[in-house]
Amino acid sequence: MKGSAGHLAVSPDARRDRTEERRMVPALATALADELERRADEERRLMRQAGAKPAPQSRRAINERRRANAAALRAIVDHHGWPDADLVGTPASTAALVILLHATDLDFQLKCRDLIAQAAADGRCPALHHAYIADHCAVEQGQPQFYGTRVNPVTLRPYPIRRPQTLDERRHDVGLGPLDEQMRTLRAGG
Repeated sequence: MKGSAGHLAVSPDARRDRTEERRMVPALATALADELERRADEERRLMRQAGAKPAPQSRRAINERRRANAAALRAIVDHHGWPDADLVGTPASTAALVILLHATDLDFQLKCRDLIAQAAADGRCPALHHAYIADHCAVEQGQPQFYGTRVNPVTLRPYPIRRPQTLDERRHDVGLGPLDEQMRTLRAGG
């Protein structure tokens, strides 16, 4: 892979071989999808509760949920690879991405970033998923991000961006609008 946002060239035969390897019983795929969505929903519920009634025990509950979610996602990835849209559907794959973004193990996030990059290159998950995890990992490593998806919560400005002159082109390529629009929406409270 070329950098965290590089695209991989994959032969049709290699894609077909991986597709054969990844086939699983539909009931298992459904169970994985349900589990990922349930876990992400539970975290959202805890976040809403914490927002309505902030307390130290709320923060602990969220952190415990995130640790448990990350452990469950790691087990899924270890056994089945990245739970991409072809495997579990887009909503569950998106739930997996949210769980990954809230995990605390950067090595695991980097491993999954590469799996997501491959899945996006193969058309098995939205390119947008790769944009979010690539930017997340870059910021966590102290490097400039590629797509401008990470914003400093204190300054409400994007963390440093690699090659800002072509940023909106890259954003368009993955289905994001211009950064200026995102920033206006963010500052307006949306």
